[in-house]
Amino acid sequence: MRAIVIQQFGGPERLVIEELPDPKPAPGHVVIAVKAFGINHAETHMRRGEWPEAARVSGIECVGVVAACPDGQFAAGTKVAALMGGLGRTLNGTYAEYTSAPLTNVVPIESTLPWEELAAIPESYATAWSCLHRNLELASGQTLLIRGATSALGQAALNIAAGAGARVIATTRNPERVPSLEALGAHRVELEGPDLSRRISPTSPGRIDAVLDLVGNSVILDSLSTVGRGGRVCLAGFLGGLGPIGSFNPLLQMPSGVHWSFFGSFMFGAPGFPLSDVPLQAIVDRAAAGTYQAKPARVFRFEEIQEAHRVMESNRANGKLVVRL
Repeated sequence: MRAIVIQQFGGPERLVIEELPDPKPAPGHVVIAVKAFGINHAETHMRRGEWPEAARVSGIECVGVVAACPDGQFAAGTKVAALMGGLGRTLNGTYAEYTSAPLTNVVPIESTLPWEELAAIPESYATAWSCLHRNLELASGQTLLIRGATSALGQAALNIAAGAGARVIATTRNPERVPSLEALGAHRVELEGPDLSRRISPTSPGRIDAVLDLVGNSVILDSLSTVGRGGRVCLAGFLGGLGPIGSFNPLLQMPSGVHWSFFGSFMFGAPGFPLSDVPLQAIVDRAAAGTYQAKPARVFRFEEIQEAHRVMESNRANGKLVVRL
């Protein structure tokens, strides 16, 4: 099979296409003929050697059809989505014509959407749904702040939250993206910055019920300042970089009565985090109906993987980047 491998840690030019043996069917795993896969920020960090784990073949998600399933849960030819479960980290991932994913991280999907549109959904929407409905316990009528809303994960969260009846305030670093965020359902759009809390709730932090922070450690303390007692903040991204919070003292810097949690999609499939918890089929159906605007921002050929990574790293993605085989 053809696979895109990390030749050595470095820039996009280190991603090269090689011929590798097809993955062999193994108990507890599903061999998938990959039809399309999404590109994620995590994979750029893996490629540069900045992630704790990185397999030779990157890629944490895909859509395709079952080629083999020794345990018998999936018939050959079943249309499926796969994400996480060590893919691209401890297991060769989805940047290939075939991949082998753990059974716990594969779900069947039924849809007539093109493969490239299906590939825009799994990682972003499963993560967004879990953050909103599990960590943040978002309810209709609440006010949600999404920091980093123009990212693929941010747009997925905006789609889901607006559809659930929440009032969404979205942030972006690019003023030109304001109309597109409003079209996705944002009631208000603010320019991202470390002083956002002072601009967004100058008199009372209680106006914001929940925050989904995708920018990360560089602004998380500011995010905590936007909610009042009983408010919830979920950290689920690192668009602002991987640097740690400097000199963090919870006793002095944590607001009282605020719930702060983290969600990492690498937990999907682990005990307590079953992928079956996410209504992925319902999400696909809503995308097909146009309720969710989930189309990829750009589709690349397999041979264009280096360019796809360059676009991701230059912050020109403006949504989900997808590779179609």
